[in-house]
Amino acid sequence: MLRLLVDTSTWLDLAKRRDGQKWVVSIRQLVREEALELLVPGVVVDEFERNRGRIEASMTANVAERMRLIRRDFADYGSTESQEAIDAIESLAHQVPLIGAMTTRNFDEILELLRCGRRIEPTDNHQRAVVQRGLDKRAPFHRSRNSVADALLIEMYGSEVATANLRADPHGFVTSNSDDFSTVAGDHRHPHDDISDYFETEGSNYWLGVSGLDTALMDAFGDYYQELLDESDFREDPRRLDEIMEAESELFDRIWYHRSLSYEHRMEGAGDRSAVQEQQRIAGPGRKRVEKRFGGRSNLGPYDDYELGMLEGKLSALRWVLGSEWDFLDT
Repeated sequence: MLRLLVDTSTWLDLAKRRDGQKWVVSIRQLVREEALELLVPGVVVDEFERNRGRIEASMTANVAERMRLIRRDFADYGSTESQEAIDAIESLAHQVPLIGAMTTRNFDEILELLRCGRRIEPTDNHQRAVVQRGLDKRAPFHRSRNSVADALLIEMYGSEVATANLRADPHGFVTSNSDDFSTVAGDHRHPHDDISDYFETEGSNYWLGVSGLDTALMDAFGDYYQELLDESDFREDPRRLDEIMEAESELFDRIWYHRSLSYEHRMEGAGDRSAVQEQQRIAGPGRKRVEKRFGGRSNLGPYDDYELGMLEGKLSALRWVLGSEWDFLDT
């Protein structure tokens, strides 16, 4: 079993990625199969939850601000032919809340991974080791900042490695915090000299960032991991506003056409010829327009109760997205 202690910085980097789902889903599957165990210090969970709100708000705000600036530039400096581009930007602006929600869903799933990992907490020995590391100004205390939490992580990782059978259960420490943990002058993919002794034994490795996490899993699981990535590499881009409105218009026409004919058939069944004639006079032009749009009457039903229910359900959902209340089905 591969055992990884992943620093908060890497989890946050992964959460911010639009393609983060392929790693989240793959890691979850490996954990379920008991091929991978996540070592989760309590401080990692605390830091992840503490930073989540700030980063989620920043991600959504950044998208909205970029859209605002582009729209302003087109309005200020564009030519008269720029209106089409401005209209396209207005449509994309409608997607900003959806983009934010779809991107930040990674946070929920990563938090669930952390809660399902093996929780490890610092002992008195770890705390004494952190104090000594600070007095000696050894990494991560080689910089002028509070590095107690980072020092606890590396000390807890060291304890795990010291008691593990690394041949059977390789370990890895993954971080995006190269300033505190990586070598100062040289390749940041290598650990700082002050912590390098934890990675001298074969089976204990230092990995940098999301790319390092990816490499660690690829080295451990090879083709199977690649298959998981391929199966999980899906991105659901939100629909543009014009696409939503076009679909809503199509559903409206189909349902209106069906209701128009149904009303006429009911009047025929009741023997009310005048009502049938009046319906044909009022609805006739609209029916011709709809028939032309969909390539003839044969492409417009008739719909049974199940089919009509599906159409109405879709119309209700699209109208809700556009701002109406649920179950608004007037045609």
